Amino acid sequence: MKRMMYVLMAVAMVTFMAANAWAADKLTVYTSLETDETVKYMELARKELPDLDINIIRLSTGELGARMLAEKDNPQADVVWGWAVTEMEQFIPRGMLEAYKPKGVERLEKRFVHPQFMYAGIDMYIAAFCVNTKVTKEKNLPMPKGWNDLLDPRFKGLVTMPNPVASGTGFLQVASILQMYGAKEGKEDGWEFLKKLDKNIGQYIKSGSRPAKMTAAGEFAVGASFEFVVAELIKQGFPVQFVFPIEGAGYEVEANALLKGAKNPKAAKRFLDWAITDNAMKEYAKFKHGVTLPGIPSRPDLPKLSEIKLYPMDFAWQAKNAEAIKKKWESLFSK
Repeated sequence: MKRMMYVLMAVAMVTFMAANAWAADKLTVYTSLETDETVKYMELARKELPDLDINIIRLSTGELGARMLAEKDNPQADVVWGWAVTEMEQFIPRGMLEAYKPKGVERLEKRFVHPQFMYAGIDMYIAAFCVNTKVTKEKNLPMPKGWNDLLDPRFKGLVTMPNPVASGTGFLQVASILQMYGAKEGKEDGWEFLKKLDKNIGQYIKSGSRPAKMTAAGEFAVGASFEFVVAELIKQGFPVQFVFPIEGAGYEVEANALLKGAKNPKAAKRFLDWAITDNAMKEYAKFKHGVTLPGIPSRPDLPKLSEIKLYPMDFAWQAKNAEAIKKKWESLFSK
């Protein structure tokens, strides 16, 4: 009798678990947020949205866009989370994003939210050099202060940076340089600078964080990357420090959007609502330099934004010219 009761209890428990799994709303999310960030964010998301079965697919910025284009007629994702605004802007005229006004969006800084709510920004990251002080000392290299210092012949083969075709970080770095040298006015000086810089580049990487990590490992003297990955490497004890280019550091805003044709719109909207809550923003702030919800403190191990010279990025210009910039870069520097 007791054995029969145990069997019945076991069957009931399995049935209950299966029913719950079946009842969970499924959701597929594409993101270009770094893997270590995503792991932490998803711990919170699954805790606060326990009835959502969230499938996260992490891709680099360029790969994410290419995948969306390939799936345009049959979208396989419901939400894009933490993707560069420059990329988002390109997909609006393609009709691939659907307007959605997440709950609480009015609390965000207005400049980071699309006027028709095609996307809502959540955070920003800033271009920075990761400099390995052990390598620079061993090779008697000067501490670079900006992009122009990296043209020094002594850095030949000792600099790495992201490929702008695949990496959002790489694109913001290239876009900032082009704008600094008058590309918006039709000047080619920025491309000439990049040709000079190319002579010292040891490797272009299809990732925004790997140049910093490879530099920390001693493979390069300088890795053009972004600030918070360098801060993490410093925390881990690597002999590195970050340098914000004195010419002006490029930056990017990461945002969320609802995909047009989403197969699970109800679940997608619930996720987008959650993604701008105070708790979500506090998690973002543990990694990023700043978030779009006022009042959330920044990381104590990063310089104050007021202390960094940011280059005034023109996201609309970047979005409009992104495809042409990437094609030209690839034709000139693809190795």
